[in-house]
Amino acid sequence: MSPYHHPFLTFLQSHRQIPAGDLQTISEHLAFRKVENKVTLLEQGRVASELFFICKGILKIVTNNERGNAVTQFFLKENQFCTILHSFENGVPAHESIVTAIECELVVIPKQKLLALFEALPYLKELIMSIMHRALLDKIAIRNAYMGEDASSRYETFRTRQPEIALRVPLSDVASYLGITQQSLSRIRKNVR
Repeated sequence: MSPYHHPFLTFLQSHRQIPAGDLQTISEHLAFRKVENKVTLLEQGRVASELFFICKGILKIVTNNERGNAVTQFFLKENQFCTILHSFENGVPAHESIVTAIECELVVIPKQKLLALFEALPYLKELIMSIMHRALLDKIAIRNAYMGEDASSRYETFRTRQPEIALRVPLSDVASYLGITQQSLSRIRKNVR
């Protein structure tokens, strides 16, 4: 078993005890990928066919607005799964892209291998879907925390709720995520210090 898979297996075991033989089976279905910053893992309009687990780094979900500009919708960090679930589950083109916000180390599980794992270890589907469901609820709660706030308040909320991301991603991504210009973000940050 590659040491790179270890964080993934440890993460799964933090949610449920998994027998050693099953851990070996799981590890045989995984691939590891080290990815540079600003690499598109899933392009908008393509069908999501891989589930990512972030061992190290930050991914961002990006859409294009009506002017064609990329807008960061959400960030995902270590010990989180990432895919465009609707596309992944239904085999339809994604409306979003998945892009590395910083250099990443990822466990990659192609959909066919994941389905084979679910067949071999039925409890794994319930476990992974439960983790992803909780993460989706957390994502909604975080996004809702920004609603109705002015730019300064959104930035303060971001720094409070997602400090590990605030310190690691480019300001352009933070501004895009918070729905403000980089210039406004720079002014807000100056006033905060």
